[in-house]
Amino acid sequence: MPSLLAIGDFARATHLTVKTLRHYHENGLLEPAEVDTRTGYRRYTADQIATAHIIRRFRDLDMPLSEIRAVLTAPDLQARNELIVDHLNRLESHLARTQGVVASLRDLLQHPASEPQIKHCSIKATASAAISEMLDVKDALSWYQGALAELHATLAAQRAPAPGPAGGIFSNALFSDGRGEATMFVPCDTPFRPIGRVKPMLVPASEVAIIVHSGPPANIDLAYGALAKYVAQHELAVAGPIREHYLISPHDTAEESKWRTEIAWPIFPTGARV
Repeated sequence: MPSLLAIGDFARATHLTVKTLRHYHENGLLEPAEVDTRTGYRRYTADQIATAHIIRRFRDLDMPLSEIRAVLTAPDLQARNELIVDHLNRLESHLARTQGVVASLRDLLQHPASEPQIKHCSIKATASAAISEMLDVKDALSWYQGALAELHATLAAQRAPAPGPAGGIFSNALFSDGRGEATMFVPCDTPFRPIGRVKPMLVPASEVAIIVHSGPPANIDLAYGALAKYVAQHELAVAGPIREHYLISPHDTAEESKWRTEIAWPIFPTGARV
């Protein structure tokens, strides 16, 4: 019978508090070798110290308890390593997002915004292939990518060329309430057969003020803000959904720095044309 450590001694050996050890026991993550049925005192073996050290490091990497339990109970080395690598990949992705936000915030603080380039134009009604759906704003990016790919694939399969860039129409509710209708469309003046979510749609004409956002969507809110400020200052705003036109999109290149998104805000007709 191996010698046992009281929970206090085990806490000192592992730098895990007694409260934490009790929590791990309750969650089936690190069960004591022995629990006194009368007093409830927990005791651990010296061999469990290494497991506790491993758990502590996983928690330092923000791995959820359920994932740590899966790692510890993995049937073989390959399965265990795959679980760990998956978590490390998520950490790296989160770190990249954090670094991007830090860089953006630093740029906002250190470099005052330059005068935005905004133009007025009249958008003609456009025959298109479209996908429309009610969605939560948190799902908008992944939905946009999937819908865009589906539209291009459907038209390519039917040899219906797109005479212009794809676009999106977003209801005001999507921004104000976090849920609303979104439409992705690809101009198409060639008759095509509707398949699945892809339907024909006549995108209506509109008078708009336009700004172009360069790069990935991470900082697109800055372009939206500059455009909203311009429209408000010139008292041009009218009711209507925001549009985006994807001049250069993921469909064209995987290089995010080359992406160009045209944001169109509906306005009163001004007679100006650019």
